[in-house]
Amino acid sequence: MRIATALLCLLALASTPSCRSSSGPVVTLHGSQGAVLVRVEIARARQELSRGLMWRTELDADAGMLFVFADDSQRAFWMKNTPLPLDIIFLDSRGTVLNVAAETTPYSEAPIRSSGPARYVLEVNAGYAAKHGIGPGAVIELPREALSTADTPD
Repeated sequence: MRIATALLCLLALASTPSCRSSSGPVVTLHGSQGAVLVRVEIARARQELSRGLMWRTELDADAGMLFVFADDSQRAFWMKNTPLPLDIIFLDSRGTVLNVAAETTPYSEAPIRSSGPARYVLEVNAGYAAKHGIGPGAVIELPREALSTADTPD
């Protein structure tokens, strides 16, 4: 039975939620619509922090990228080489949302800044924050993997 399920998932190219891997780190976002889970890739090394989601053409509805920095600092992101519109969620060291840059413009080189010192940044598909009521003051539970500092400072 497991072999048959695996083959079906391969044939479907893992396009359905039941076929996608449930392993890996997860963040829990607590917004006005309740708690939601996001599977994340963690960017910690300098190259990962610089590349982010550049050149990606797809991102699952329940997926994102969590950027982990070594210190609390004003952060600025951009959408250069990023074809997907995103919501960029800036978080302090406790996982509290500072601000959300919603519906960012693909390929834009305009700086997108945190409203205060941020330790973490979460990128998700555009519209995700509004859909789930994620805004300033919302709390995000971070995976254990994210609580250690970045490999290299930014």
